[in-house]
Amino acid sequence: PVPAGLPGDPDPEEAVSDDSSRHGGRVRGFPHERGNWATHVYLPYTAQEEFLELLELLVSHARTFVPSLAAMEEFHLSLSQCVVLRYHWIEPFVRSLRERLAAFHRFFCVADQVKVYTNQNKTRTFIGLEVSAGHFQLLELVSEVDGPSHSYRCLFCLQDPSFHISLAWCVGDLAGRLEGQCLRELQ
Repeated sequence: PVPAGLPGDPDPEEAVSDDSSRHGGRVRGFPHERGNWATHVYLPYTAQEEFLELLELLVSHARTFVPSLAAMEEFHLSLSQCVVLRYHWIEPFVRSLRERLAAFHRFFCVADQVKVYTNQNKTRTFIGLEVSAGHFQLLELVSEVDGPSHSYRCLFCLQDPSFHISLAWCVGDLAGRLEGQCLRELQ
């Protein structure tokens, strides 16, 4: 167990309230449990001005099909699914990842195909740019990310991944409204 009284620790008697309206209507995939930390491994992407201009054009057009679509504010390419780590596993897990990934060299990656995604529980829909170059190298990274997860009794591995950078999201399974005509026009 984590020592009591860490800065920022909530009062043990304090009840956990999971009010989805406080986070854009998003729904938890698993219940909150004190001492557990949801995490995933990803490659950050720093958006340039041209990317943000493309984002604005795509999202404004997609909103004609789904008005509730919200543009992402930060961008990344996921190398794992979301899992739960105990607090005291975080530091050794990060150290293990750094050791396993240190040998990788830079590689070129292109994300240029617009695609519609939903999360596992079908509680959110995304528009993303799918990777068309660099897929093999990303699979190698995923295999290294998954390695240390077995020591922590969790499964990070993405099953049959479609590597992408999410551009926008909305609550619910609205893929049907975004696929077809909307997707053709966005592409």
